Amino acid sequence: MNLKNKKRLAAETFGVGKNRIIFANSSLKEIGEAITKNDLRELQKEGIIIIKNKKGSKKTAKKKKRSTGNVRKKINKRKKEYVKMTRKLRRHILSLKSKGEISQEDFKKIRKKIRNRQFKSKANLKQHLGENKKWKRKREEDNNIKQIIKQD
Repeated sequence: MNLKNKKRLAAETFGVGKNRIIFANSSLKEIGEAITKNDLRELQKEGIIIIKNKKGSKKTAKKKKRSTGNVRKKINKRKKEYVKMTRKLRRHILSLKSKGEISQEDFKKIRKKIRNRQFKSKANLKQHLGENKKWKRKREEDNNIKQIIKQD
């Protein structure tokens, strides 16, 4: 007796694959006589049609296995360090601006550099500012010399 169509109908009825459905060998005639989906449901209740459990690991178990580890901690730590450093450097250049040691244009340029993380520390920022001051002094001295030469 060919029960291929019955197996397909049972799979469709119970919402599982054909491979998961098993017919009891002792009552194949009853399965062959079953025509409707309700007949198949009754046969399952009686234990003539058996549905196998799924193989493999479940989705919940897979989700438990996958974890990000310490990535979030690392990112948060990096962000906190960035925020600390930026605030410290911004506070420093703000104090320099209020004292009149740097101009508004320089203030904006330095602020952009701070945002782009060009300075590793406050000392690094001070070193950068010191080099710029020397360069500005040289430029001013050159301008003064040119003015003196023009006056003569």
